[in-house]
Amino acid sequence: MTPMHPLIAALAAMLVAGTALAQDDTAVDGQVIYEENCSFCHQPTGLGDPPEFPALSGNPLIADLNRVVQNIHEGREAMPPFPTLSTDEVAAVATYIRGAWGNSFAPADPEVVASIIDDLGGAAEEISIWDSVFTDAQAKRGATAYRGPCGLCHGRRLDGAPDDADMRPSPPLAHAKFTRNWDGRSLASLYEFTRATMPQSNPGYMDAQTYVDIIAHMLSMTGAPAGDEELTPDRARLATIVIGPKP
Repeated sequence: MTPMHPLIAALAAMLVAGTALAQDDTAVDGQVIYEENCSFCHQPTGLGDPPEFPALSGNPLIADLNRVVQNIHEGREAMPPFPTLSTDEVAAVATYIRGAWGNSFAPADPEVVASIIDDLGGAAEEISIWDSVFTDAQAKRGATAYRGPCGLCHGRRLDGAPDDADMRPSPPLAHAKFTRNWDGRSLASLYEFTRATMPQSNPGYMDAQTYVDIIAHMLSMTGAPAGDEELTPDRARLATIVIGPKP
């Protein structure tokens, strides 16, 4: 076999290295997206918190790229949808979870991901909690519903200071600490996490609308303005409303 010319060999090596670097960059981007949107429930280790939040590490269902993309875009059971993620973002996070924690599935092809998302209706535009996404009447209903199951632990001011002095502090549900803790996550993520885990003594016992009304109360206490349209338990709609500090 004729030896490869040294210059050609060097160029080939550079091409391989560049390809590997591009894949590594995609994996890093995917990890950032995962940590911001998914690790809250599936954990940084990918081990999840079964049964509500299944493990992604060692999960054979991750092999099905169509299923992965559809679950990210539309949600599944307790998992909220993420319809505002772009094709590149979905491809990046899919590539990350398919190759992290010992998983060894192929990277997600962005063109394949784009085709799947197009079939699902395409990406959606996002808005903010500061865009008047609930009503005053709804926030008042939420305040009434909040007192019993939530106030004892999270406090009447929603600052995490319990009303019962013998109880330990809980995460704040309003104000700057709340928006900082949930910054960049959607109301769908907050809604599904709250339904699956709260109140701790009996998660999910309230009806879906009551959970959303309590979220409206949380937003009102944070200072977000009310509008003319109520929040509803429509996960696709909630997934387009992003939590963050006041602009």
